[in-house]
Amino acid sequence: MKSLVIAEKPSVARDIARVLRCEKKEKTYLEGKDYVVTWGLGHLVTLADPEDYHKKYKEWKMEDLPMMPEHLKLVVIRQTNYQFQAVKTCIHRKDIGQVIIATDAGREGELVARWILAKAGNQKPIKRLWISSVTDKAIRQGFSNLKDGREYENLYRAAVARAEADWLVGINATRALTCKYNAQLSCGRVQTPTLAMIGAREEEIRHFVPKPYYGMTARGEGILFTWKEKTSKSQSVFQKEKRDTAYEAVKNHAGTITSVQKKEKKAYSEPLYDLTELQREANQRFGYSAKETLNIMQRLYEHHKVLTYPRTDSRYLTEDIVDTIPERLSAISVGPYKAYTAPLLKKKIKANGSFVNNQKVSDHHAIIPTEQTPVLSAFSMEERKIYDLVVRRFLAVLYPPCVYEQTTYEMEAGGETFTAQGNVIVEEGYREVYEGVSNMEKPLPILNKDQKISNLLLQKTEGKTSPPARFTEAGLLKAMENPVQYMEQKDQKAAKTLKETGGLGTVATRADIIDKLFSNFFLEKKGNEIYLTGKARQLLSLVPADLKKPELTADWEQKLSRIAKGQLKQQTFMGEIRGYTKSLIQEIQEGEGKFRHDNLTNTVCPVCGKKMLSVTNKQGKLLVCQDRSCGHRIRISKVTNARCPQCHKKMELIGTGEKQKFVCVCGHKESLEAFQNRRKKEGAGVSKKDVANYMKKQQKEAKEPMNNAFAQAFANLNLDE
Repeated sequence: MKSLVIAEKPSVARDIARVLRCEKKEKTYLEGKDYVVTWGLGHLVTLADPEDYHKKYKEWKMEDLPMMPEHLKLVVIRQTNYQFQAVKTCIHRKDIGQVIIATDAGREGELVARWILAKAGNQKPIKRLWISSVTDKAIRQGFSNLKDGREYENLYRAAVARAEADWLVGINATRALTCKYNAQLSCGRVQTPTLAMIGAREEEIRHFVPKPYYGMTARGEGILFTWKEKTSKSQSVFQKEKRDTAYEAVKNHAGTITSVQKKEKKAYSEPLYDLTELQREANQRFGYSAKETLNIMQRLYEHHKVLTYPRTDSRYLTEDIVDTIPERLSAISVGPYKAYTAPLLKKKIKANGSFVNNQKVSDHHAIIPTEQTPVLSAFSMEERKIYDLVVRRFLAVLYPPCVYEQTTYEMEAGGETFTAQGNVIVEEGYREVYEGVSNMEKPLPILNKDQKISNLLLQKTEGKTSPPARFTEAGLLKAMENPVQYMEQKDQKAAKTLKETGGLGTVATRADIIDKLFSNFFLEKKGNEIYLTGKARQLLSLVPADLKKPELTADWEQKLSRIAKGQLKQQTFMGEIRGYTKSLIQEIQEGEGKFRHDNLTNTVCPVCGKKMLSVTNKQGKLLVCQDRSCGHRIRISKVTNARCPQCHKKMELIGTGEKQKFVCVCGHKESLEAFQNRRKKEGAGVSKKDVANYMKKQQKEAKEPMNNAFAQAFANLNLDE
């Protein structure tokens, strides 16, 4: 008898099939002597739409809410039905004795496979492949250590509970808000608190009143000393008179060095990357969105096979990985990394708590290189940058700490105290890996205790307190990971749960959540900063307060974790969700707020004749029909990768047909033809094919409905994983 292996994607299936010597290639599966390998395309099966339960649900009516099917049904996704039927046929082959689940090793990966098996009516034994990378070695080791599928039943129950809870709450609340206010208003237990955090930050900024502060410096012997106020020990004060009094006291006085302290200190590398930390750093350093970084990581994991599983929330390794480190170091001993791996390969790798901790690893360890040697020339520029971040961080944790000598001088002048501090590197340690990227070295001239410093050059300094910074994607990811400060009530238990469960969303879903908030016109970008749209601000005033709180996710995730551990019954949790959904819909129905489009234009929709809305998303500006049942849209401008010849910022392409032109925020404008001619002279022209593809995409977007009833609303829901 043969084993049927179900992978999540074709690329992973091909890798597994090659290792298992499945050389017979069919359109929907690969077959060998002992195995048949097939695949999903992500989810092949999903929860049924409301209209699948009753035809009356095709129309969105408040009186039909809440929709509460006794049992939520599974349906095959129409677009990938052909692949589902192929997998089902394989499952029921007489020569198949068991099924091996080889989808992503996590809660959502379990759901992908189990729903396929459930819908296909599988009765055969189940085994589980649980691996963190898709190198040949990892696949072989995984298949030699298959788990019994029954060990993951509770994980599957938790995944189903998550999906069904989001369906009941998300779809009912979205329909209720949309019907109540006749506007496309979607909400969810992660999406809405994320908007609320941005809203809270905008309120802080709006009500912020700058406060002036005052300080003083003294320069002597080539050193800049900073005044330290006597009482508070602060380097600045809010009372100008206090600073001025100190200035007068010091003026015309020499300084005396009262203290010389030299301490040897150690600085350690940052921990290894989990997905959120990698997304944050890529956004800060390269401007990549969370979604872009995840997509790049997926290619490095699946296609190049040089990095381990990306969707991890751990920054540590387990002890069993330590023995594989020399092999991983040998694999990355190429190009710029060879000089840094050589010293490490000469000695035994010792595990320490800074990067090895079994207790801090759940499903997957931190992101590190695999045992596969990379072909750096095959990487795109973006892949190379992300790979470089991961490899250097991996090397850094294996290097010794940076040792530096910190020198602190304290000076007294006119009864006032001044300090100066400088560092001198003793041993580069892990900093060597970063090739001097961080600049810690700031040596000070040598001074002795009781040394006099005359002719001090005093200078008054002043500034104003700054408002909190607006969110960037990096900042928003950090806030989603740790939203405790945005909780209305400082419930310590809820705060602890949020920290333990990883905050709002998961490492796998945060990028999609942020992306959906942009595509649904709740967020817009100005430069790298994120702003709420008028639509989002109104939504936050209309949505039930409970849905805006991070505590809701904390409560759900705590219970889902208990279901996965077998400590809570799925039915108990779902009973609570049904009751919660009913109360939510009642609150929306009784709401007294109003929704007004604050972005109406005078442009009339060519399809239905109603006025269109002006909206902005990551790709540029659009006109969208205000009628949610129409949803027609027209692309006005698109942000491109074309750089302005004057300020080098990205330009927008506006207009249609021959009238298209590039415009920049600095005021530069040029026609598409002029741009192409200029770039051709520079040797980097935009090809006709690129322009044709863009035009085709633009035309396709114009034809697609913007918010087609249920399908759009469901797509907009914040399904956590």
